[in-house]
Amino acid sequence: MKKHFSKFAVGTATVSLLLVAAIQGISGASPGSPPNQNRGASPVFNGAGPWQVDNNSATVARVCPTSPYAASCDSYVLGLDQKNGQSPFGNRGQHVPARQDQVDTFAENIGALSPAQIIGAYNFPTTSASGALPGTGTTIAIVDAYDDPNIVSDLGTFDNQFGIPQLSSCAITATSGPCLQKVSETGTTALPAFDEGWAGEISIDVEWAHAIAPGASILLIEANSANMGDLSRAIGYASTKAKYVSMSFGLSENSIEKTMDMFFMSSTSSYFAASGDSGLNVSWPSTSPKVISVGGTTLNLTPSGTIASETGWANGGGGCSVYETATSNQANSPGYAQSNCAGKRATPDVAADADPNTGVYVYNSNGLEGTTGWYTAGGTSVATPIWAARAANTGITVNQAYVYGSNSINFDNITQGGNGATCNVGYNMCTGLGSWNN
Repeated sequence: MKKHFSKFAVGTATVSLLLVAAIQGISGASPGSPPNQNRGASPVFNGAGPWQVDNNSATVARVCPTSPYAASCDSYVLGLDQKNGQSPFGNRGQHVPARQDQVDTFAENIGALSPAQIIGAYNFPTTSASGALPGTGTTIAIVDAYDDPNIVSDLGTFDNQFGIPQLSSCAITATSGPCLQKVSETGTTALPAFDEGWAGEISIDVEWAHAIAPGASILLIEANSANMGDLSRAIGYASTKAKYVSMSFGLSENSIEKTMDMFFMSSTSSYFAASGDSGLNVSWPSTSPKVISVGGTTLNLTPSGTIASETGWANGGGGCSVYETATSNQANSPGYAQSNCAGKRATPDVAADADPNTGVYVYNSNGLEGTTGWYTAGGTSVATPIWAARAANTGITVNQAYVYGSNSINFDNITQGGNGATCNVGYNMCTGLGSWNN
């Protein structure tokens, strides 16, 4: 079939979009898939954590089912009780508060990490250079699929729990101060349908980007679906509005992905994408050389809150791209040669806590697999907004040249653990250059 091209407006920019044949070839299943849908590998737990919910054994669930055609968000939640006959494969279009879901409390998420613990462990700043809140004057765009109707109130609940300054809901401008704005993939107020799994992902992304950079504005861009065409439109819009872009989803590599890299159109923006939660495996947009690919670690803290150990998470994504070429910055970095990618793009570039067994608190009132309230979340979906927000705290462009060439990031090079690749000294496909610790 002949490939057709069209043009569409994104903010003040006009970009090309592959239509019909190219996009239809990679569109299809998404959250809400039938029970035979491949949900991907289960998490590997590196400890016997006391995960109990309501005296029942806690379960671990992938937030969005994996698919060879549509993007899946790269997150797990720990401690779900499947009750009331709810489907474990998501619920699209139904207003979930009408259901009678099991409510999990904050106290039931034993061992989950708080924003203060993550900030303290990684020595992240608690003020900007001028003494303002970290991230002040910047905008972080969160790109996800479908709508989370409760994100404003859920973020408020999360902030109240941890004493984080609240974000008002407004249209972001240069003078508006930090606030939260929610738009469609083309920047309109005509929002997409609700999806249970993706609403859970949105909760993780927005709450943790705000936790690490409380002075930044959050622009939540909700694509119409999890297909590459819709998500690419959303990325294109983000490129015109934000200096920092967080993408906690992945799509199996496809021969047209290099064409889709054009949506990373801003040379002054910093793009971050989850490397995936399936071990030694790669996905787009993480494979794009215009993106910082964020992998996963297992983070164990001492009673005083310092890092007792940080190792490569067994399910953290990584590997060699089939289609993308490594930037000169990556190819010339110490350790790249031992990846054996032979000039191809290697992922991840960096890493942060992602193991659900050392996961973080998230609040979501929409309902997920028959449970609402507080969750313990993991996956590279957690690590990605943490990295995007930490970059926003710098106020500068954090791209491949900066990550591989700068002395401004103090990396903890992680040399224990593995995801199918060994966590070698220097660059590795387990955790990249390591975690940001300053």
